[in-house]
Amino acid sequence: MPTTNLLILLSDEHNARVMGCAGHPIVRTPHLDELARQGTRFENAYTASPICVPARASIATGRYVHQHRCWDNAIAYTGEPASWGHRLQSAGVRVESIGKLHYRNEADPTGFDRQQLAAHIMDGIGQVWGSVREPLPDPFPTAPLFKQIGAGESSYNRFDQSVAGQAAQWLQERAEDEARRPWVLFVGFVAPHFPLIVPQRYLDLYPVADMPLPKLHPDSGYRRHPWVERHARFSRHDEQLSNDDRRRLALASYFGLTSFMDEQVGLVLQALAESGLVEDTTVVYSSDHGDNLGARGLWNKCTLYREAVAVPMIVKGPEIPAGRTVHTNVSLVDLFPTVLDAAGVAPHAEDADLPGVSLRHTAVAGEDPDRLAFSEYHAVGSESAGYMLADGRYKYHYYVGHPPEFFDLHDDPEETRDLAASPEHAEILAAFEHRLRQLVDPEAADRLAKDDQQALIARFGGREAALRTGTPGATPVPAA
Repeated sequence: MPTTNLLILLSDEHNARVMGCAGHPIVRTPHLDELARQGTRFENAYTASPICVPARASIATGRYVHQHRCWDNAIAYTGEPASWGHRLQSAGVRVESIGKLHYRNEADPTGFDRQQLAAHIMDGIGQVWGSVREPLPDPFPTAPLFKQIGAGESSYNRFDQSVAGQAAQWLQERAEDEARRPWVLFVGFVAPHFPLIVPQRYLDLYPVADMPLPKLHPDSGYRRHPWVERHARFSRHDEQLSNDDRRRLALASYFGLTSFMDEQVGLVLQALAESGLVEDTTVVYSSDHGDNLGARGLWNKCTLYREAVAVPMIVKGPEIPAGRTVHTNVSLVDLFPTVLDAAGVAPHAEDADLPGVSLRHTAVAGEDPDRLAFSEYHAVGSESAGYMLADGRYKYHYYVGHPPEFFDLHDDPEETRDLAASPEHAEILAAFEHRLRQLVDPEAADRLAKDDQQALIARFGGREAALRTGTPGATPVPAA
């Protein structure tokens, strides 16, 4: 396939099903839908971890969380192990970013020639309180996730508009650059990440009274898995909404933010088209993780269900099939080889053990129902590690110290029926545990994560001091 420029558009907390092109019956995402019509959409794309900082470290390094050891939102990427940006710099490819990265800070050598409007973890320390997991604090002060929801304008909205404007200007400058040096641009938006505040005209697209209530709420008799129940008692997100009217408003606001984000993506894609570079550029759209959106009485991310671990993934460019939907499992760790493949940079010897495969090649290859997807969680609100493994049909959750969960995605795509205790599935359940242990020692990785987090807590003066340290909610962004 030809060498091209590469434009990566990454949103934050975008539930993979909340797009028109993914079949959502309500949400309007015309620009993402058009990108999917022009390119290939991956139906089964997964994050490496359903929380921001670890997922973004996996995007950078092409490695799983237990390999790069950025476990949570206080242990962020600093430039080691090497990123795809480092490989591009060594090859003389221009590589820049605009918007949210969520690494430790802008000064670290993370592989960008230049960062504009860079958003990183607050003060370089992030959510130190979230590293306190052994044992989890109980009760824990409620995070202000839903203190404000509905119509308005937040610093996040203004930030995303500035990111889109800067990216459009950057592309225009590349069009005027007579040298035509090859480039990779990473553009990071924060929508539809909370706070669920959205300008009125986007909220008006989604009448609150018409919003469907989330599935499997515990008030209707659903019983959460013990690991998930412990997380829910820690986070206490749903209780902040207090009633169904507020839940509907939260959904309408999230949908509005998704349409707002889609419009910003559209502005960047329009600038690319007007630059005259579109025929020489591969475009990738994805997100760092999803959002539970009230399913099972859960909001935000941090679980292993598809609402949180699935991500949107669309790739468009020269020789990428148009209008195709691929069902092969793909992952955010596939972005590393995709970047190098698009830029025409030969793989480095140190990257030989990376688990990813170029999305450009997957887009044109035949379906592979046996390819595994893997995700893991070692962060805020979890008393032990959780791991997800999925093939083309089944999805397996392994929780250290708790029973597993097991779902047949063909018969039960909404993951409503846990088959882990089913005798007829015992053999395949054991096979999934064997495959997981070939990939990672779940107990050893759980212990390593907790040891690293305990060392962090000690550096901040111990447990009680750590619980008072770090941003309580969303990461602040630079002024627009």
